[in-house]
Amino acid sequence: MSLSWPWLVSGGVSIPLEFGIDPLAAVMLAVIGVVTLCVVVFSIGYMKGERGLVRYFGVIALFALAMVMLVTARSLVGLFVGWELVGACSYLLIGFWYEKPSAAEAARKAFIVTRVGDAGLLLGMALLWREAGSLDIATLLGRPESLGSGVLVAATLLLFAGAAGKSAQFPLHTWLPDAMEGPTPVSALIHAATMVAAGVFLVARMWPLFAAAPTTLSVVIAIGAFTALAAATVAMAQSDIKKVLAYSTISQLGFMFAALGAGAWVAALFHLVTHAAFKALLFLSSGSVIHGSGTQDLREMGGLSRKMPVTTVVWVVGGLALAGVPPLAGFFSKDAVIASVLHASPLAGVALVLASVLTGAYVARATRLAFFGEYRGTSHPHESPAVMTGPLLVLAVLAAVLGLAATAFGTFLGAEHEAISIPVAVVSVLAAGLGIAMGWIVWSRDAVAEQYFAPALRRVWEAARTGYGLDTLLDRVVVRPVAAVARLAYGFVDGVAIDGVVEGTASAASGLGGLLARLSNGEIGWYGTLMGLGTVLVIAATIWLAR
Repeated sequence: MSLSWPWLVSGGVSIPLEFGIDPLAAVMLAVIGVVTLCVVVFSIGYMKGERGLVRYFGVIALFALAMVMLVTARSLVGLFVGWELVGACSYLLIGFWYEKPSAAEAARKAFIVTRVGDAGLLLGMALLWREAGSLDIATLLGRPESLGSGVLVAATLLLFAGAAGKSAQFPLHTWLPDAMEGPTPVSALIHAATMVAAGVFLVARMWPLFAAAPTTLSVVIAIGAFTALAAATVAMAQSDIKKVLAYSTISQLGFMFAALGAGAWVAALFHLVTHAAFKALLFLSSGSVIHGSGTQDLREMGGLSRKMPVTTVVWVVGGLALAGVPPLAGFFSKDAVIASVLHASPLAGVALVLASVLTGAYVARATRLAFFGEYRGTSHPHESPAVMTGPLLVLAVLAAVLGLAATAFGTFLGAEHEAISIPVAVVSVLAAGLGIAMGWIVWSRDAVAEQYFAPALRRVWEAARTGYGLDTLLDRVVVRPVAAVARLAYGFVDGVAIDGVVEGTASAASGLGGLLARLSNGEIGWYGTLMGLGTVLVIAATIWLAR
């Protein structure tokens, strides 16, 4: 099924908007539809009593439409339209509570940082247009070798820049943790099925171009593995339950990009699908926790399993799936990712194994602090209503059983799905088990057990809590210099060049008008004198010109 109509026409050039559904688009549409539906239903309970609900649900619907446009587009033009609309909707949703300065700032940050990557995507599209004369995806993927190796590397690196911005890969990941300022269902929508998935989808959609550019794949696998490990260390040190999940999302996206860099695009997409289920589950579960306990701080929770049994069960299912514990969905997809990356780059594979240990650790730590032990808060926790727990149960079932569809998933996409590697599976399970044991034991007696760490480890912990100061560094190295140049440009261009010319012209006209006004004083004799003087000047000028 496909739709097409002319959009931009200039001279003999016509750029149509074309949309169609193939197996890859069908997979993404299923993910978008299921997660969006669960988020909307959950929001009915979570957002009850909030102002601006018409705006909220309207933008969510537009967000879903933008993702549908993005994944069904048959040209990079249509994809880019959906891509930018997704960015605009994320700005509106993250800043839904725009009265809060922190929410407004987070929305601006997300919009600006992702625009940096989008500039790369736009330049990549321009390069492909210049070299191939078309932005039709089928045309571009038909003969990638005709573009030349240099053009391929440049174009794919620029496309990857766009993907890294949307999917929050280092160093364009800093917007994602701040995006937690939006309502929790929005976090589930952005982190699970829509915005952050767009970058992975873009690389998979343009895969033949990337496959023909091994230099780009080396960059992708390096950035993916580094992001996976670094973000996992940061997630480990967070006390805000949503921040734990935010950095976890960045880490899991790193797993997907590492798989793409290793050439395992099917494994990357399967992990995208399973991640959509268990991460949407975890985010909505955290929303249920916040709704029931009135806090996002893990240090103010504890013992919630006795008051919120349904939320506890679904959280544990999502957490174990995220950690990669069999037979839950995350085990099958993460095993395929680690196996492919270990084969392509042992160093990157080891980084993912270490990230898996940390994943188990921060999942166990968050679970222990939130749901077990003694309650440390001051409110009266309660279970969420059925309109909120219903979607959680649906997602919990998906997080539990989706792994069984691994073979069918590969077949549906027209590619072979490799059998589970037993040695890798054993390593993966041991890594998850080690991390879970470490996180559970260390925080079993004290919610702030990190205060007893050795001084060196405590310094590392504090550095990780702040994201290793990357935001501060970027503020000093990028934001402040750019702001200073902008102020200088504003002062000169706007203040001198534009205002100076406009206001100077107005002042000159006003002065001339004032001078001429003095000549009109109402005296007949003065007017006669001016007429005589004018006549003399005209005669003199005529004689001089006639010489």
